[in-house]
Amino acid sequence: MSHPTNSKRSLYNTTSNNNSEASGGGGGGGGGEAHFPAMKKAKSQAVSCSLDNKNGRHVHFDSDLDGADDHPSPMIEDPNNPNDVVVAANLSRKKATPPQPAKKLVIKLLKAKPTLPTNFEENTWAKLKSAISAIFLKRPDPCDLEKLYQAVNDLCLHKMGGSLYQRIEKECEAHISAALQSLVGQSEDLVVFLSLVEKCWQDFCDQMLMIRGIALYLDRTYVKQTPNVRSLWDMGLQLFRKHLSQAAEVEHKIVFGLLRMIESERLGEAVDRTLLNHLLKMFTALGIYSESFEKPFLEGTSEFYAAEGVKYMQQADVPDYLKHVEVRLNEEHERCLLYLDTSTRKPLVATAERQLLERHISAILDKGFMMLMDGNRIEDLQRIYLLFSRVSALESLRQSLSSYIRRTGQGIIMDEEKDKDMVSSLLEFKASLDTIWEDSFSRNEAFCNTIKDAFEHLINLRQNRPAELIAKFLDEKLRAGNKGTSEEELEGTLDKVLVLFRFIQGKDVFEAFYKKDLAKRLLLGKSASIDAEKSMISKLKTECGSQFTNKLEGMFKDIELSKEINESFKQSSQARTKLPSGIEMSVHVLTTGYWPTYPPMDVRLPHELNVYQDIFKEFYLSKYSGRRLMWQNSLGHCVLKAEFPKGKKELAVSLFQTVVLMLFNDAERLSFQDIKDSTGIEDKELRRTLQSLACGKVRVLQKLPKGREVEDDDSFLFNEGFTNPLYRIKVNAIQMKETVEENTSTTERVFQDRQYQVDAAIVRIMKTRKVLSHTLLITELFQQLKFPIKPADLKKRIESLIDREYLERDKNNPQIYNYLA
Repeated sequence: MSHPTNSKRSLYNTTSNNNSEASGGGGGGGGGEAHFPAMKKAKSQAVSCSLDNKNGRHVHFDSDLDGADDHPSPMIEDPNNPNDVVVAANLSRKKATPPQPAKKLVIKLLKAKPTLPTNFEENTWAKLKSAISAIFLKRPDPCDLEKLYQAVNDLCLHKMGGSLYQRIEKECEAHISAALQSLVGQSEDLVVFLSLVEKCWQDFCDQMLMIRGIALYLDRTYVKQTPNVRSLWDMGLQLFRKHLSQAAEVEHKIVFGLLRMIESERLGEAVDRTLLNHLLKMFTALGIYSESFEKPFLEGTSEFYAAEGVKYMQQADVPDYLKHVEVRLNEEHERCLLYLDTSTRKPLVATAERQLLERHISAILDKGFMMLMDGNRIEDLQRIYLLFSRVSALESLRQSLSSYIRRTGQGIIMDEEKDKDMVSSLLEFKASLDTIWEDSFSRNEAFCNTIKDAFEHLINLRQNRPAELIAKFLDEKLRAGNKGTSEEELEGTLDKVLVLFRFIQGKDVFEAFYKKDLAKRLLLGKSASIDAEKSMISKLKTECGSQFTNKLEGMFKDIELSKEINESFKQSSQARTKLPSGIEMSVHVLTTGYWPTYPPMDVRLPHELNVYQDIFKEFYLSKYSGRRLMWQNSLGHCVLKAEFPKGKKELAVSLFQTVVLMLFNDAERLSFQDIKDSTGIEDKELRRTLQSLACGKVRVLQKLPKGREVEDDDSFLFNEGFTNPLYRIKVNAIQMKETVEENTSTTERVFQDRQYQVDAAIVRIMKTRKVLSHTLLITELFQQLKFPIKPADLKKRIESLIDREYLERDKNNPQIYNYLA
C-alpha cells in the first residue's frame, strides 16, 4: 500500500475473501493493534477510514486480510480538489477457503493538518456581497440560492459567522440608507409620497426576507449562540428605523400625510385605507408607532373633536347631537379595526368621548333632557343613557331625572284646580317613567330608587290631600257604573294605585277616607264587584299588615251577617204576624267600631216605617240580648211607587226624600216651613233634599217661585206633568262637594287617632331613655312617626302627657324631660 506525501487524509484499503474471518484487539498510540471479533459470512469489502484522536493527530488504519497485498487498490485523485484523494477498492470474489488466522490492524498518524484554501473567506464573501447587492438593486444574480446558502454554511462552520454578520449589516445599511435618502424631496402630493414610502417599505421587507433566507444558517447558529446580537430581520428593522429617524424630513412628512388622510376621512372624503393600514403597520414593526404617530394623532383628534363638539352643540338640537356623537364613536372604533393599532383604540375612543360628551354633559342635560322626557323619546333617552354610561356621567343624568320628576310632579300635585284629575295624572306620569326606566335606562336600580324617592317627595308635598284623593279615585273605580271596564283592567288599575299608596306617609288619612267610601258602597249596594273589593283589601293587608285592614274586613263580615239576620227575621213569627202589608224592609246591622261614625240625624218617619222598625228591634234584641240599636237615618234609601197622571213610576230615593214625598200623599201644596215642621229634618239637609226633588234633573216636585236655591218662603207642589221614559228612576241627592262638614269630621277623626299614636310614641321613647332633651325627643319622634306632623302639635302632646303625669320637666333645666314610672 502506498501513502502519498501530500495526502490530508489517512487511508487504508482492505480486500478479503467471502468467507474470511478477522479477530484482533485494540491498540493505542501510533503502533497499536486492533482485533475485531469473528464475523460469519462476511463479504469481501474495501474500507476507507479516517479518525482524529484527541491530540488532533491523524491515525492510519492498515488492514491486510487474506492476500490484500496481492491485489492493491488503485488510488484516484479528484482533479478539482488536489487535497482530496479518493481510494477505490477492487473487490475480488474468490473461491471459498478454510478459516485463516487473524491479521493485525495497524494505526498510524498523519504528518500534516488539513488547511483552508487561500482567500477562502474573501472569495466566499465576494459571492455573497454580489448576491445581496443584486437583491437590493433588483437585478438577477448568476449564483443560485443553494450555493449561496452553502457558502454561508461553510463560513459559519469555520467560525467566521461574526465577521459575516458585520459585513451583511454594513452592506444592508448602505442600501437602506440610499433607499430612504431617495425619498427626500419627492412628490408634494402627500398621497403620492405615501405610496412611494409604502413601495420602499414593501421592497425592504421582501429584500430582508430573501437575505434572511440565504443566511438562515447564520441566524440559527451564530445569532442564536451569541448574546445581544439581533436576528437578521430585527437588524434590518433597526437599520431602517435608524436611517428613517436621520431622514427627519421623510418621517415628518409621512406622519403629516397620515394625519391629513385621517382628517380627510373624518370630513367625509374617501381615502385609501389599505395604504394607511400598510404604513401604520410599518410604524408598528419599526417600534416607533406610539412615539412618532400615536401621540400627534391623539392630539390632533382632541383638537378636531373639541372644535366639532362646540360647533354642533350650538347648531343642532340634543337628539341630533347625540346621534352625531354615536356615529363618531362608531367611526373611531371602526378605524381601529381597519388600520390603527389595537393599542390606540382605548385612548382614541376616550379622547373622542371626552371632547364630544364629557365637556358638554351639563349643556346636553340643560338643553334637551326635559324635552326628551316630555316627548317620551324612548330611543333618544336610551342613547343618552348609553353614551353617558361610557363617560361615567350617569350620576348627572340621575340627578336631572330627579329634578325633572319633582318639577313636573309639583305642577300636578300643587294645582288645586286639577285635584279631580290628580291621581289619574300621577298614574300616567308614573307609567311613562316606568316605561322609560325599563326601555331607556336598562332597569338601572339607582334610577328606580330615584323615581321612588322623587314620587314620595311629591305625594307628601300636600299633607293629606293626595291620600284623600287616592281613596276617592279607588271609590270611583270600585263603584258600580264603570261600564266597559273588564275585571283584568280593574285589577291592573288597583295595582297601579297601590304603587302611589306606598308613597303616602299619612296612610291613616287614606284609611279613613277609604273606609268612609267603602261603607257607602256596601250600604247602598253600589259596589261594582265584591271580588274586586276583597282583592283591594287583600292588597292593602299585604302592604300594611292585618291591623290596617281589620276594620275594613269587619265591615264585610257585618254585611254578610246582616243578610243572615234579614233572612231569619222574615221567617220569624213577629214578621209573619205583625208587619204591615205592602212594605219590604231590609236592615243592615253595623258594628260601631268597624264603621265610620255618622252624626245622628233626627227625622219623623211615616207610621208604617216606625212600626217596621219597632218590630225588627223587638226581634233583634230577643235574639241578641244586651245590645243596643241606634238607627242611622242618613244612610237609609227606599224605592217608592208613584202614580203620575202620565203613568206609574218607581222612584229610587233616600230616606229623607221618601219622608218629604210621602207628605204629598195628603196635600197638594206645602210651604218650606210646613215640610220642615212635619219631617223634623235638619235645615241644611232639608234644603238639599228639596233641591234634589224640585231643582235637579228629575223634578218630581215643582218649586214656586222657580230658582236653583231653596228659600224660606218657597212653596212646593206635586208635579202632575212629570214624565220620563224609564220606569225606575234614580233621584240623586244633591251633594255639597263631599260636604265640607263630612270632610272636616273625617280629617279631625284622623288627627284624633294620630294623637294617640303620638302619645304612645312619646311614652315609648321616654320609657326607654328615662331622661331626654326636648330637641332629641322631637328628632326621635320624627323618625318613628310615619305621618307628617308639625312640631307645634308634638309640643301640645308633650304638654298633655306632663299634665297627665307621664312626664315631668327637669327642675334645673326646663328643656329636659324625665319619665315618671
